[in-house]
Amino acid sequence: MTIKSTFKKLFAVALLSGFSSFASTENTALAASLAPEASAPEIELSFWDMPPLKTGFIDAAPAVRNDAIPVGELGIDGGNKDMLVTLAKEIADGKLGNFDSLLIAQNGKLLFESYYLRGRINLPHPQASSTKAYTSMAIGRAIQLGYLSMADLDKPVISFLKELDPTKFVDGAENITLHKAMTMSSGLSISDDRMEKLQNNPAQLKGQGQVQAYLTNTTPINAAAQVFEYKGNDPQIVMQVLDAVVPVSAENFIKTELLDKMGITNYGWREDASGLPSASNGSRMTSRNMINWGKLAMNHGKWDGEQLINAEFLAKATGIIVQLGDDDIFFTAENVTSPSYGYYWWQADMKIGDKSYFTTSAQGGGGQYIILIDELDLIVVTTAHHREDNTMQVTADRILPAFTQ
Repeated sequence: MTIKSTFKKLFAVALLSGFSSFASTENTALAASLAPEASAPEIELSFWDMPPLKTGFIDAAPAVRNDAIPVGELGIDGGNKDMLVTLAKEIADGKLGNFDSLLIAQNGKLLFESYYLRGRINLPHPQASSTKAYTSMAIGRAIQLGYLSMADLDKPVISFLKELDPTKFVDGAENITLHKAMTMSSGLSISDDRMEKLQNNPAQLKGQGQVQAYLTNTTPINAAAQVFEYKGNDPQIVMQVLDAVVPVSAENFIKTELLDKMGITNYGWREDASGLPSASNGSRMTSRNMINWGKLAMNHGKWDGEQLINAEFLAKATGIIVQLGDDDIFFTAENVTSPSYGYYWWQADMKIGDKSYFTTSAQGGGGQYIILIDELDLIVVTTAHHREDNTMQVTADRILPAFTQ
């Protein structure tokens, strides 16, 4: 498998259309003012029309806000303040790429918060493929509430969708299970010409018609086809199953059973051609929202004492299911190795000296990351609009040492 260059292209396309560069900041101050906020008119702008910050904002003692995030002070409650402030100033000077935010939490407390370029504390940032991880969490919530079971992960997705006409399916359609779809290995393969025709006739893609169209127009589904391939429509099939099994719409379920419970009210989630939430890349979250998603995963699916996500499912989702090679994935580097994939969550080892730390992460094109290092109870969140995404390397080389040395 040689998909490293393909990954770079896919991640770039996911977010970087209309890319513009940024000149170095000047006079960056350490928490010299309140965190930058988007004005009401700016909130209505396209992400690409958001004016870049003239100076970076760096805060080693984040303020308490109404978002259920306890705060602490870098250097007092954990981490090396000098190392991380130096890193942040390099980011602000444009030396490490086009970061929009960097936030770090440890032991349940937000210790560091910074914004650059198009980052604003109150502005939901495009999440690109990190949306897949949120979709995975929604499935875990459905399992916790009994609308699905762990055994259902190995059942054909078509068994949950009652509005389909199986007489029109290609051979092997029943081989696509939730497990296969959530590991990006469904085997769906629709030619560009056929997909263009479907997109030009959007009525065919409404509701479960979307899955009908996919299973009618794909090549046959067999074992040879069902290998990991980071493209395609697998997440949207998973969203269709969620919508079919929960008592309300998938949109309402995600809102009431996840976002509302975590106190996430400032977000966006684009509608897919089917009319359901886009499962691949359609969400927007603030950086602090992303910290809360990380806390939920770090706490084994518990939130404020309530088990929101089935713990068995979450352990599987964030663990190693598909082992990949170091040369397969774009984010590997000298100190970032052994990449793998779970249920829309990535894994890798980060090395410092002779010690390796297992990481799991939600990743979105252009630099949207929620990186969890369980051994250190550490959460690293970034938003960005990179062409060359170096976030995992920066985390391994510059952030990890600040919490281990």
